[in-house]
Amino acid sequence: MVEVKLHDIGEGMHEGEVIHFFVKAGDTVKIDQPLVEVQTDKVTAELPSPAAGTIKDIKVKEGDVVTVGSVILTIEASSSAPSDKKTEEPAVQEQPVVDKIVAAPENTVFAGGIATLNKRVLAAPFTRKIARENGIDIEKIEGTGPGGRVTDQDVYNFIENGSATPVKEEAANQTADVRKTEAPSYASKDAEEIPFKGRRKQIAKKMIQSLATIPHVTHFEEIDVTAVMDLKKQLKAMDPENKRGMNVSVAAFFVKAIQIALKDFPIFNAKLDEEKEVIRLEKNVNIGIATDSDEGLIVPVISHVEQRNVRDIAVDMKDKITRAKTNKLKGSDMTGGTFTISNVGPLGSIAATPIINHPEVALMAFHKTKKTPVVVGNEIVIRSMMNVSMSFDHRVADGATAVMFTNRVKELIEHPYFMTLELI
Repeated sequence: MVEVKLHDIGEGMHEGEVIHFFVKAGDTVKIDQPLVEVQTDKVTAELPSPAAGTIKDIKVKEGDVVTVGSVILTIEASSSAPSDKKTEEPAVQEQPVVDKIVAAPENTVFAGGIATLNKRVLAAPFTRKIARENGIDIEKIEGTGPGGRVTDQDVYNFIENGSATPVKEEAANQTADVRKTEAPSYASKDAEEIPFKGRRKQIAKKMIQSLATIPHVTHFEEIDVTAVMDLKKQLKAMDPENKRGMNVSVAAFFVKAIQIALKDFPIFNAKLDEEKEVIRLEKNVNIGIATDSDEGLIVPVISHVEQRNVRDIAVDMKDKITRAKTNKLKGSDMTGGTFTISNVGPLGSIAATPIINHPEVALMAFHKTKKTPVVVGNEIVIRSMMNVSMSFDHRVADGATAVMFTNRVKELIEHPYFMTLELI
């Protein structure tokens, strides 16, 4: 008998939520066939079958939260499978193997991200559940989401078009009717219930953990970004087709400015270990980029920023943000962060009090840039101004240190040529 257990699939995780089973008791499975999908606080992972055989017993159900080491299901290996008769170990063996880890919320399966025995339709577990409950073969639905992913609405449209299977035709019609009319009960009047689990639930747990643990203080500053925006334009003009990679984003300069400032203020590139009563100053600067996706907040990490120039940073940022938005990140793309930034300016934000990405000790948010009349010398001129918000852990640093750190970031961004010694 082979036991399939949950093991640590990402940076010290202790538990995971069972999102979806691809098999049921009695099913025959092959080696590497996906068995179950598990959501941790960082990634969604499929656990493949470590042996060929028959599913004997499923120990948990969808929605259960299981700890590392817990048995999820057992497989009765087929007679042709290799045996362990030569060893004196028990026949039961742990197989803590995962297929490909993908950085995704519960409500997503990635475009081209997971290899299976046969090509699977791209769809979230909840979307598959909708189709399954209405007797619909999801492979017959044409997906309109990223990479051809089948969305909830695609399934509902399929139902409304009368394509549900006869077995569930009535249930499908009832589902469509429910979506079109208000429910008569008081509890559901003027309200729609959506699942609170998977990625959304993990984000909630992370936010609660951070706010309950860290005494947040947020410092605000205004930065003149005229010079760095002009520098970006000059670089683009020198390489209009970006053949040399000189068309870099302004955000890449922000990342580099923070890395340089962290050399002077390493207390913000740190993690607090309360059990050991030490503040661990990290040697590497790994900056997380808070990224909004259709499935929720994802934070890909730009590693070893201290070893990179702005061009390298820009290339890596573009790649990882694109993969974050299309749900193609790997678990390793989101681990090891030491400081996080949130570039919410393009969304129109003018101010915020960002929540620190625990166990980090600081986060800086960059807000909307706008033309503003300011006094330079004795003259009033129009400059491109931007607000920043710096949240920090007051247990680790004091307000004066946070202000000085922010001032250093401000100095570097307002005089980007100071960074040229670090850009090569």
